Amino acid sequence: MYTLLIIEDEELVRKGISSLIDFDKMDIGSVYEAENGEVAWDIIVKQKPDIILSDINMPHMDGITLAKKVKELDKDTHIVFLTGYDYFDYAVSALKLGADDYVLKPISKKDVENILINITNKLNQERREKAVYELISENEQNPCGSSESDELLCIINQKIYCSDFSLKDLANQMGFSTNYLSTFIKKHLGMSFQDYLTKNRIDRAKILLLTTDLKIYEIAEQVGYEDVNYFSSRFKQYVGMTPRQYQKGVQ
Repeated sequence: MYTLLIIEDEELVRKGISSLIDFDKMDIGSVYEAENGEVAWDIIVKQKPDIILSDINMPHMDGITLAKKVKELDKDTHIVFLTGYDYFDYAVSALKLGADDYVLKPISKKDVENILINITNKLNQERREKAVYELISENEQNPCGSSESDELLCIINQKIYCSDFSLKDLANQMGFSTNYLSTFIKKHLGMSFQDYLTKNRIDRAKILLLTTDLKIYEIAEQVGYEDVNYFSSRFKQYVGMTPRQYQKGVQ
């Protein structure tokens, strides 16, 4: 759920936005209010809102000055300005500072809803991209080297998404007993063969859930599970939610 800060010195406008908009359908869980830039800044520092709806012409600190400070604090904060025709040029200037958009007064419920839907869609996409980046970064495969452990890792990573890949097959290929190989893997990878297999398969499935339109059973097959129900069970056991719940949650 996202957080929103409404900054507007006209109480009627401020209360109207906070009370008339259905924030739940936009995944906005917390809504803060401020009547001027100074009060707003205190809230911003403490709460770090994802979205800011701000008037431009305000007492104590105008919206443009506030926006500059916000972007210095957190460049990823999304800002939308509420402004009248008299301050239209300021709104255009604000876009150059990194503001997302502006709404001309008198504003309507529909105007605000459309803007917030656009912003939350951006936030969803950003969150999705961040999740994919983190998954890829965490699971970059080590390059193959000359040591026995490097060779082992290369073989595992080449076959990790094959549904019939097993510790026994790996032991036969490398000419070791399964007991010796099991101990060797745990020592060098920090986890058992099965745990390593599951972790990498589930992490790959997460990436596919976030970046493709593949069906769940297709993703299961791509990461080495022929039985989609077993895949879903393992995914929930590892992640704490079903593949579909994960996909919707990160969106």
